[in-house]
Amino acid sequence: MPFRQFRAFVILLGLTALTSTSCLVRRRAIVRNGAHPSHALLVADRQSLVDAIARQYEAIRDLNAEVNMTPALGSTEKNKVTEYKDVRAYILFRKPADIRIIGLYPVVRNKAFDMVSTGTDFKLYVPARDRFLVGRNEIVQPSPNKLENLRPQHFLDAILVRPIAPADKLLMENFTDEDNAFYIIHVVHEHDGGQLQLARTVWFDRTNLRLARQLIFDPDGNILTDARYSDWKGFDNVAFPKHIEINRPRDEYAVVIDIVKMDINKGVSEEKFVLNQPEGTTLQIVGQPAPAAAPDAPPAKGRTRNK
Repeated sequence: MPFRQFRAFVILLGLTALTSTSCLVRRRAIVRNGAHPSHALLVADRQSLVDAIARQYEAIRDLNAEVNMTPALGSTEKNKVTEYKDVRAYILFRKPADIRIIGLYPVVRNKAFDMVSTGTDFKLYVPARDRFLVGRNEIVQPSPNKLENLRPQHFLDAILVRPIAPADKLLMENFTDEDNAFYIIHVVHEHDGGQLQLARTVWFDRTNLRLARQLIFDPDGNILTDARYSDWKGFDNVAFPKHIEINRPRDEYAVVIDIVKMDINKGVSEEKFVLNQPEGTTLQIVGQPAPAAAPDAPPAKGRTRNK
């Protein structure tokens, strides 16, 4: 047999052995996040994902939701987290920035907390402590008291992913391996002098191109908010995640939200976002100096403690 024919014969014999011998070839299905192995990954470009963020945000003018909530205090970095089970809550939202969250204790369903924000400021009422906190949504210095770090704006930033601003610079990453299949939009801010700062990342699940996660960062690159979304359902013809996990590692609290029922775009009146200080509670002005009292002024209602 000529050498060239012999070499071709050997190659053919080797290929036959590889394809017919199970001990040499092993096939395994890749399963990501519970998806079916045969589920093909979807393909999208950067602009279509940016448009999807905008469509999701613009589809919701207001909402009124009843949810099961699992708050947790502590930090994974400090290896200690305390969870509070079976908290029923109500979330009210109206654009542009009105949000109110009312939490009820398990079983007895007395009010555990009531907090509201209509923009830059917030109010928080905690009946068990007879405390009424007011202040700015922005946290300059986190408080050792976890209660004072709660902000309704944090929930709003996590529940509704804001559209990409025209001035934002974007990078797109295809993060796909044996365990993950995500498109990630990196939102970068450019400051004076050309310094770049990663502001947030928005993740899309490639099995369905739904929003799956959002990370919001501080100027030093530390995570402020880590929000994860799953179990998307239709509410009043608007898709929305039934399961939302919000983690605020710097403020050392987290919350898991499971939607029980929700109305979208059916109207929420202005008075729903009015929260007045109850008589006899302690007023705490968070992050502001105590105001100077006028001479011979009558005493203010309640008790005021300033940080």
